[in-house]
Formats: sequence, C-alpha cells, structure tokens
Amino acid sequence: MPTRTRRRLLFAALIAALALAGPDAPGPRAQAQGYIAEVEDLPLMPGLAEVEGAGVVFDKPHGRIVEAYAQGRVTREAVLAFYRQALPQLGWRADGGAAFRREGETLSLDFLDGGGALVVRFTLVPR
Repeated sequence: MPTRTRRRLLFAALIAALALAGPDAPGPRAQAQGYIAEVEDLPLMPGLAEVEGAGVVFDKPHGRIVEAYAQGRVTREAVLAFYRQALPQLGWRADGGAAFRREGETLSLDFLDGGGALVVRFTLVPR
C-alpha cells in the first residue's frame, strides 16, 4: 500500500476514533477542523483559519517546498500542543522545538504577531 494512502487511512481512523470518543472522553484532544490546502494531510487546528493566497508551493524533483499561513486567536503553546499530539499519528516525529520530520521532509512552525491574532507559518521542505 503506498505510503500516502496509508497515512490517509491512519488519519481517517484517528478522526473516527476521536469522534467515537465523544466530548466527555478523558485526555487531551487533537481534532482538526480541516486541512492546510497545500498539504492534504496537514490538519488545521481548531481556532486557526488558513490565510488563503498567502502560501507558496514548489514541486521539485528532489521534493516539494510548501509555505502556508494560518491565523487565529490562539496561543503559541496551544498550537504546539495540538501539533505535538496530532502529527505523530500521521507519521511525523518531533525534531526539537516547533519542527517535525517524516520520510525525507521537515515541517517547521513559526509564530508571528498578526495584530492581535497569532499567525502560524507552516514550512515544509525536503531534508
């Protein structure tokens, strides 16, 4: 089974399990409200909205380069907690701070002040 298909099935199983657990289930919750448009299996944290038209995508023979932005009235700590819980279930491993790696790619999260809202820059590059 191709890796991408396996990741999609794993993520679908995760979402189904979270939905079945219900709102009263114990423990932290990491349920996405959607996905980053440029990266089909990168969940968008509840409370964040993607900034459409702000990102860029380059497909190169050695891998893809993606930069996407989302913003919302959330804290840096909440964003990191969400992605530290959600991404390992999609095959990502923490790589220190706000970076993750998977199958030859590195995902970095950077935080910018957006005039009252936190702006999160997602950068995906080949390793």
